[in-house]
Amino acid sequence: MSDPTPDPTAAAATTTTTTKAATTKAAATTTTAGRTVSAFAAEEERRVLGLRPVLAPVHGRYGDHPHQVYDLWPAEGGQDDAPLVILLHGGYWRYDRMHLTPFAAYLAGQGLTTVLPGFRRSGGAGGFPETFDDIARIVDTLPAGRPYVLAGHCSGGHLALWAGARGLLPADSPWHSTESPTAILALAPLTDLGATVRDRLSEDAALQLLGGPEAAPERLPLVDPVTLLRGPGTTGVRTVLLHGAADEEVPLGQFTDYAAVHRDLEVVVLPDTGHYTLIEPGAPGARAVAEQLHRLAAEFTAGRTTASATAAGSAGSTA
Repeated sequence: MSDPTPDPTAAAATTTTTTKAATTKAAATTTTAGRTVSAFAAEEERRVLGLRPVLAPVHGRYGDHPHQVYDLWPAEGGQDDAPLVILLHGGYWRYDRMHLTPFAAYLAGQGLTTVLPGFRRSGGAGGFPETFDDIARIVDTLPAGRPYVLAGHCSGGHLALWAGARGLLPADSPWHSTESPTAILALAPLTDLGATVRDRLSEDAALQLLGGPEAAPERLPLVDPVTLLRGPGTTGVRTVLLHGAADEEVPLGQFTDYAAVHRDLEVVVLPDTGHYTLIEPGAPGARAVAEQLHRLAAEFTAGRTTASATAAGSAGSTA
């Protein structure tokens, strides 16, 4: 981590008790964004996005721009060897990270050291290329050599999958890198920017990210996970895609189409689970996310142990 400093104003997490939404869809209702969704989905969105932000105990910077900052929640219990998670927030590349702070604090309480970075966003200082410059810088600097799981929700899932595919970019791309995340957990991700443009999700959010309809055709192949995977068929990065069967925010095709081209992908589908309860502290979906993060971390920990034992055995045989 780069120069983290304690936050004297840090506050403890506020626990919000809510009534669980029914797991069956109720009558449709229209949200203020003009989407027609079930009462289940509307209540889930209202409940989760209405949670009070949680201040992190540690803050740091990874660059000079005001948005190039991160919040850090050490794993509860102070374990130095706790798994490291870098968590990329959603919000269709437009909104800030504050809605994800309760979930980041929750993950820390589950024994996961959690880093929640900000980055330059669409509609302001970001979009193409700045948003992608920042994501590349985040994964190149914040792990500081530690193995980690890169996780992201919705558009943050898109950015996580893109970060894992940087090795598939042209060698002369400023984002090309052979250093990949140790593992990726994509939560209800946007995987296909072409489909996101076509479906005009969140009022043409993907077109805004790409700089408009004239710039999109040239830029999209460089930042679209599905496009980058066509041909290679894999990124070589351990990747799990987790989504709820009752997700009404991201079309199902975003998940199935990506799975069709990524031959090494593991897909986990949670029944009776929507888009936002994946990041609702204490909800069954959030507990499943924490379990997946621990499982991925255990895999690369076991891999390091095996590699060390093999190396030690080889050294002993040549002594």
